Amino acid sequence: MGDVAESDWKLFRERLPRWQQSYMEKLIVEYMEMLSGEDLASEKFWALEKRVNEDKRRSGVLIERMSRSTMHREIALLARDGAIAPRDLEGFTEDVRRLAQSYFQ
Repeated sequence: MGDVAESDWKLFRERLPRWQQSYMEKLIVEYMEMLSGEDLASEKFWALEKRVNEDKRRSGVLIERMSRSTMHREIALLARDGAIAPRDLEGFTEDVRRLAQSYFQ
């Protein structure tokens, strides 16, 4: 994976905010399921805190430094974490789709 095609970079910048919003919506549903369980309130609270602290470091929530040089890595992480699916990469070059394929769950 060498240079990033201009078309891929443009699509990535355009779609990333939607991918992140969708991923965070998915996380919130999971958090609500955690909180509606039978455990004690204190157990749910601390489990939720731990989970949020882990999730907030994922690419689906935050990308600290968005650049062309890290785009392939970020797409791989988004795929690994379930923030994107193969259909989300429609329009990207074959190189990007091939790279991400091995990371989809």
